[in-house]
Amino acid sequence: MNENLVNFIYLIAGVLFILGIKGLTKPKTAVRGNMLSALGMLIAVVITLLNMNTIDYTYVIAGVVVGSIVGSIMALRIQMTSMPQMVALLNGFGGGASLTIALAEYYTKLGTTPASFAELLTPVVANSSAFGPGPEGTIALIAIGMTVLIGALTLTGSLVAFAKLQELMKKSYGLPGGPVGNALFVIAALVAVALVVVNPGNVAAMVAVVVLALLLGLFLVMPIGGADMPVVIALLNSYSGIAAAFAGFILGNTVLIIAGSLVGTSGLILTRIMCVAMNRSLANVLFGKMAASGEIIDADEVYAGKVTSAQPDEVAMLLENAQRVVIVPGYGMAMAQAQHAVRELADAMEAKGVEVEYGIHPVAGRMPGHMNVLLAEAEVPYDKLVEMDRINPTFEDTDVVIVIGANDVTNPMARDVEGSPIYGMPILNVDKAKTVVVIKRSLSPGFAGLPNPLFAMDHTLMVYGDGKKAVVEMTTALNQL
Repeated sequence: MNENLVNFIYLIAGVLFILGIKGLTKPKTAVRGNMLSALGMLIAVVITLLNMNTIDYTYVIAGVVVGSIVGSIMALRIQMTSMPQMVALLNGFGGGASLTIALAEYYTKLGTTPASFAELLTPVVANSSAFGPGPEGTIALIAIGMTVLIGALTLTGSLVAFAKLQELMKKSYGLPGGPVGNALFVIAALVAVALVVVNPGNVAAMVAVVVLALLLGLFLVMPIGGADMPVVIALLNSYSGIAAAFAGFILGNTVLIIAGSLVGTSGLILTRIMCVAMNRSLANVLFGKMAASGEIIDADEVYAGKVTSAQPDEVAMLLENAQRVVIVPGYGMAMAQAQHAVRELADAMEAKGVEVEYGIHPVAGRMPGHMNVLLAEAEVPYDKLVEMDRINPTFEDTDVVIVIGANDVTNPMARDVEGSPIYGMPILNVDKAKTVVVIKRSLSPGFAGLPNPLFAMDHTLMVYGDGKKAVVEMTTALNQL
């Protein structure tokens, strides 16, 4: 196929990717953006296959069938509460795919296929010319080494993120020395990459890159607590894109370079936004240190004899007399699948002349934009979703704040308790409102493992129980008043 035609079609696919990402910035255009990106990828895959003169389509068709079945099952069965785990897995799959591409290209160019672990480590006589003439061969080796490094790191890091989000891994582990130990691992892995570039036949160095990168992915993510996981997911998403871009250089595929670069840069921008939202250092994210250490206040000291409970009908009377109400959703709303019930409660309040808005923290939930996605699913008007910076100054003029399952993002310890794991993280200042209603199953801590002094404040009412059930009962009682 004509190379100019192929590149032109790749350009069209790249434009569709960009338009797709732009569409994903707003709920109203998100579906269209997703379809545009998918169309761009379909065009890119089809033209790539047609441009390959010698290819056995048997394996391609088998891969498409198996992948389509697995992907369809995952998409249909996944709940919104588990979407962050799925995103983490997909990041890992992307990193793993780039890793296998790089290793396959490496051993293919060496002209050897290891049949055993011993052969995997056996040196091969080769130089960079096997990977291309002159500087081209050196660049190809650097691309292979970096793809292996970033792809392997993304794979294991994403699996750890999945395990933490799924609460399969509840403790945090790390290397002695924390970020220093991780930095040493990074240096060792880069040295191994350099050895491969200098001597392409040094397969032991390539195996060392794989092993070090896999371990690095574990050690970078394991020490990070669940409250900081949205930042980690954004960063791993960026890593998967960077690995894909390097894989594009390896294969000489323009559209893969474009797609990977877009994912890598957008993921890095999102990571930066998440860091600002949580007052975290990007350097700490990169080297696996997110939370501060310090003495944690005991829950009994915070709650003992100070918590006031209420029933849904009591809250309904408060809402009837309120002029302004702010709803603050959190992961508990997602777990209870209460987003539709929340919208119905808001509709009932607005029918009585109450001004209702939603206060959205950037990292509420388990992934960036989690609450936005849930509320958009319930067809909540987008202009009702108010970001933290804009909603915080209004809390002092708010009659009632309804907190549904949000914990860490409303915890005053982030402002007041220096040394706590969330200290310095900007929060929604719901405690400034006249009355705070917290809907929660119990006084159990959030993902950061901290008690929340908000629950024990004089103007806070705790409504215990399932979030959806409690909201439905409030709506029913309010409609009867």
